[in-house]
Amino acid sequence: MEHQDHNSNKQEEHHDHGGHHGHMLQDFKRRFWVSMILTVPVLLLSKMIQEWVGMEISFSGDKYVLFGLASTIYFYGGWPFLKGLKEEVHQRKPAMMTLIALAITVAYGYSTAVTFGLEGKGFFWELATLIDLMLLGHWIEMKSVMNASGALDELARLMPSTAHKLTEGGDTKEVKIADLEAGDRVLIKPGEKIPADGKVTEGSSHVNESMLTGESKPVKKQKDDEVVGGAINEQGSLQIEVKKVGEEAYLSRVIGMVKAAQETKSKTQNLADKAAGWLFYISLGAGLITLVVWLVLGEEFDFALERMVTVMIIACPHALGLAMPLVTAISTSLAAKNGLLIRNRTAFERARKVTMVIFDKTGTLTAGDFGVKTYKSLLEEFTDEDVLRLTAAVEQKSEHPIATGIMKKAKEEELDFSEANDYENITGEGVKASVDGRQVMVVSPGYLKKHKLEVSSEIKEEGVETLVFLLVDDSVAGYLKLADEVRDSSQTAVSALQKAGIKVLMATGDNKAAAKAVSAELGLDGYHAEVLPEDKQTIIKEAQEKGEVVVMTGDGVNDAPALAQADIGVAIGSGTDVAAETADIVLVNSDPTDLSAMIAFGKATYQKMIQNLFWATAYNAIALPLATGFIPKLMVSPALGAVLMSLSTIVVAVNAQLLKKKLKGD
Repeated sequence: MEHQDHNSNKQEEHHDHGGHHGHMLQDFKRRFWVSMILTVPVLLLSKMIQEWVGMEISFSGDKYVLFGLASTIYFYGGWPFLKGLKEEVHQRKPAMMTLIALAITVAYGYSTAVTFGLEGKGFFWELATLIDLMLLGHWIEMKSVMNASGALDELARLMPSTAHKLTEGGDTKEVKIADLEAGDRVLIKPGEKIPADGKVTEGSSHVNESMLTGESKPVKKQKDDEVVGGAINEQGSLQIEVKKVGEEAYLSRVIGMVKAAQETKSKTQNLADKAAGWLFYISLGAGLITLVVWLVLGEEFDFALERMVTVMIIACPHALGLAMPLVTAISTSLAAKNGLLIRNRTAFERARKVTMVIFDKTGTLTAGDFGVKTYKSLLEEFTDEDVLRLTAAVEQKSEHPIATGIMKKAKEEELDFSEANDYENITGEGVKASVDGRQVMVVSPGYLKKHKLEVSSEIKEEGVETLVFLLVDDSVAGYLKLADEVRDSSQTAVSALQKAGIKVLMATGDNKAAAKAVSAELGLDGYHAEVLPEDKQTIIKEAQEKGEVVVMTGDGVNDAPALAQADIGVAIGSGTDVAAETADIVLVNSDPTDLSAMIAFGKATYQKMIQNLFWATAYNAIALPLATGFIPKLMVSPALGAVLMSLSTIVVAVNAQLLKKKLKGD
């Protein structure tokens, strides 16, 4: 019970965190608009701006009104950056927030001192515009790329909320999952989710574990078989004895793996943060050097301080606040139009470095649905078409996935088939019915072996997942081979990736025969079969330790830890919500060929980011040495600094728009 409560608390904490990103987006939006409105009077009351545009607005106490407005912008609009400064300093990783907080604090502190008597010119207008641009940049970025945070919520939702607990007298009592304990007996009705990990004590059924383990076809469960919480009971009723609850349960362990991998990945810095970190040290160093040099040269402290402040403010480029968010917003929009939903910008930036792609099989390289691959008659009395027709007649009342695949094929072939009577299920071996007065059975290879019915040794599975035989009046009339069919686009995707020098592997929870068949068909560089979620995660970790930059592509719950662990996690859009929430990028069209497009997008976007970073900092490279005043007759005035700042911001905005042309050209 203690384990379960602790686990529930962890899930509740994460749920709170899930809504946090939406709240932050609204918070940045609100702070931006309030700061923008207050910036208008700040600009009008700033003497420097008045001199620049040739106008004058003055009244008694105007400088205190200006101070009050600027203070509101600094504390309200600048709060996210001041808070971010504390977090980055605590982590010893100065980045964008530290750089912005340093610039606005220096501008505010110096301008406040000027307001109350220090000789010099205030920078309240610089403070206000810097905060506005940085808030706008963060708002744009968060709006276009809301980072994944719902993965653990989605995992938690896989579990039902209640269970049918069996009492001593054999009755059932509905209880909350959190109230289940090891040793409890539980009834699972057809169509219900299994509420906990356990062992079957009574009953027989097929259980769909594809979302959890990657096994493509439902697994038969009977007495003494193990079952996993979250799997779906398809047909018969089962009674299970609960074995594992709370943190020991399968899904809880998956949740733990996802959380650990996400926390590790979240520590990586993106390009803009790295650049900002360097600029922070440059700003601090250049400012202190400027102050010391002027004091050593005998200048007044007021002059030396003004030069230091000018240098430190200029070292924080306004354009940097828009340089990356604009590229991100445009590339995200373009990618979405091309079937790519980018959820994690930092991971997307790594696309240019990819050396290995690992695909899940079921639902990713394959369609996730059983399809009839071959059907053939073994008696002259029946045609191949008769074999499919009779099989469909028997299977038409079944809801088993194999039956669904057979019926789909029969409809594609537009076959007419008779009504089946006296339908009977042969537990674990097949089905039997009467069709047009003849006894017709659809059975497994095990049934033939058990009843010593011989067929040619050439008829074998050859890696396909299911082989069924048609018996008519106890004679083997034909057979059908069913497989979870490989997507038409998978071969194109694999070839394109290999052509680009990227290794392509597969990791699946499915059996070795099925994995080998798909690997051979697609010409993969290797495969791993019958792997658990932790195995997939380990495979990726080991590859990363060897220097590989890994993309993991999957669609199921069993892929979630691997998607979180990979350098770039890519989910198939038709897969589970858990996979989509854990992934960095979602292939909306469920098309594996979009992977190569994603890598091309990543390269083009990164190039544009580098260009924008150059233009954003080019202003600093020119203005910063001039701001020190060390170069005779070339001391930059704050007004000229503002012009250069504006030009830099415009260039960055225009250059970001050119990404549209570049990607369309590609």
